[in-house]
Amino acid sequence: MCTTCGCAAGETRIEGESVHEHPHGRDHEHWHVHEDGTAHSHPHHGHGTHAHAHDEHEHVHTHADGSTHSHPHHHDGEHAHGHAGVAAVPAAPAHGHVHRHADGTVHSHPHTHDGEHHHTHEDVREEAGAVHYGHGPAGAHAPGMSQSRMVQIERDILSKNDAYAAKNRARFDEQGIFALNLVSSPGSGKTTLLCRTIDALKSRLPLAVIEGDQQTSHDAERIRATGAPALQINTGKGCHLDAHMVGHAVQKLAPADASVLFIENVGNLVCPAAFDLGEAHKVAILSVTEGEDKPLKYPDMFRAASLMLVNKIDLLPYVNFKLDEAIAHARRVNPQLEVIRLSATSGEGFDEWLAWIERGLAVQKGKRQETVDALKRRIAALEAQVAQLQPAR
Repeated sequence: MCTTCGCAAGETRIEGESVHEHPHGRDHEHWHVHEDGTAHSHPHHGHGTHAHAHDEHEHVHTHADGSTHSHPHHHDGEHAHGHAGVAAVPAAPAHGHVHRHADGTVHSHPHTHDGEHHHTHEDVREEAGAVHYGHGPAGAHAPGMSQSRMVQIERDILSKNDAYAAKNRARFDEQGIFALNLVSSPGSGKTTLLCRTIDALKSRLPLAVIEGDQQTSHDAERIRATGAPALQINTGKGCHLDAHMVGHAVQKLAPADASVLFIENVGNLVCPAAFDLGEAHKVAILSVTEGEDKPLKYPDMFRAASLMLVNKIDLLPYVNFKLDEAIAHARRVNPQLEVIRLSATSGEGFDEWLAWIERGLAVQKGKRQETVDALKRRIAALEAQVAQLQPAR
């Protein structure tokens, strides 16, 4: 739902400092999504509280069958909002909706902004005793919002995020930084895994960590106790990190050239799958205390990952977890997925995990060397051009 709801806008904190999506004091646009799913924008000048009027404008609705209709929309007076919060919008007077569907049929119903109306849309299906809300073009459902609007919002959000991710990736490539995005359910053992990984690698590789949680800096404090530099991002109500947050964190953290950067995402197997942070790989962590069917329940995450770490294998004798089935389910979703079995407690399987990291860092160093060599060739070509332009002595 993150790609349609815009969760946690304005709530992100990096080490307690707020993160803004736009420069202070500059003009930008604000988008408003109303209860019926329609949206509009208006210019916003600088910061601070401001007001804008919504006297009368058109609402256009697109249904799942492709049909559209519009109706006039009124707001009684103005509503104001600032960066500290959003004031309530007065309820609009009742008006009618007239719908013309693809088969030519027409119906109308009253509509008010302090109530709801319902339609049966193609994104919701009942089958085999289950109700599925992901069959529409958006792959999700939001009450009062059309599938076309959800698709548009998702494209807008992800395209903006992808632009930030491209900048992060360019920086990582230039510096030879091997960035890993660690994703999992809460309680899979990500932070314990990271602490043991850092202890094993810190004597031979430069390391840095970005921690993501909705609240507290507990995990960053645990990482700093190992001696590695770490920076905490708190997402507020947000359920994932995005490339903009990570870009700000990288500026503050300033990881060394040819280093490994671990990004521990918010514990969530849904939303982080959609957001590229500029990392080299997503690493999905599945613990044996979870169900072996997790990859089938949350396929987007395991499809987006390059590597799956099956953690806590020291507990296999004590839990009812079918390891082979879990791996088979994951590779059914993603046939190219690499799998490493390990335990952050006992250290079993850690040599394989550490070797995987070191191979990845070597590849990233190679990219950096390619960039350096390309710059040297470019400088040599420019020097040759300057020499040809100089008069002969």
